[in-house]
Amino acid sequence: MRNRMKKIIGIILMMAITFSVSAAEKMTIFAAASLTNAMQDIAAAYKTEHKDTNIVFSFASSSVLAKQIEQGAPADIFMSADQKWMTYLIEHNLTKNKHDLLKNTLVLIAPQNSHLENVSINKNTNWEIILPKGERIAIGDPDHVPAGMYAKESLTNLGVFNKLSPQFAPASNVRDALVLVERNEATLGIVYSTDAKISNKVKIIGSFPEDTFKSIEYPITLLNPKATDFYQYLNSPQAKVIFEKYGFITK
Repeated sequence: MRNRMKKIIGIILMMAITFSVSAAEKMTIFAAASLTNAMQDIAAAYKTEHKDTNIVFSFASSSVLAKQIEQGAPADIFMSADQKWMTYLIEHNLTKNKHDLLKNTLVLIAPQNSHLENVSINKNTNWEIILPKGERIAIGDPDHVPAGMYAKESLTNLGVFNKLSPQFAPASNVRDALVLVERNEATLGIVYSTDAKISNKVKIIGSFPEDTFKSIEYPITLLNPKATDFYQYLNSPQAKVIFEKYGFITK
C-alpha cells in the first residue's frame, strides 16, 4: 500500500511539473543582431510583469533570419534591420503586415587607441591617409547584411566603393564587424551608431552623410498572435526609453 501511494504521489508531482512547464508561455523572437542589447533589456523589463513568459531570442543578420523563417523556423516576431528582408517575407506570403519601429545611423569606427579623430566623410575624404594600403576596414557583407548594404550604398554614392572593396573585411553581421575592430583585426569599421555605443573598445570617428544611403529603418512583424502582447509592448513608452538609451531613434 505504501509503495502504491509513493507511485501515485510521484505521478502527481510529474503532472504538476509538466503543467508548470507547459503553462509558461514561450515566445521566439527573431531580431537583427544590432538589436541584441536593447531587446534583452526590454525582455527583462517585460518579464517583471509577466513572470510566466519565456522569451527566446535568435539574433543574426536579417537576411539569415528571413531565410530561416522561409524554411519554417518557428518565429513569433521578426525584427529586421532593413526593409528589404521584411519585404521579402511579405512577397513570399509569410507575413502580411509590418510596422516601422526604429531608425538608426551609420558611422565609421576605429579602435580606442587609434590616432584617428573626427574624420569628415564626404566626396573629398582622403581614404588613403585614414586607411593605408594593406590595412582593413570591417563591414557587414555588402551583398547580404543590411549594415553592409547601407555602407555599400553610401560608399558608392561617395565614389569610393570600388576603390575600398579590396580592403574590406566582410562579416556575417554588424556585431561581427564591430568585434573585428575591437580586436584590432581591422583598422576601421562601418557599423550602426548603436553598435559603436555599446563598446568601450572602439570610438566613433565619423558619420556617413544621411543623403548617401536609404533611411535605416527597423520594421517589425507579428508572425504568431500569441505574441501580440509583447509585440504591443515594443511600442510602449517603457520600451522606447530602453531603445533610446542604446541610441535608436524611436517613432
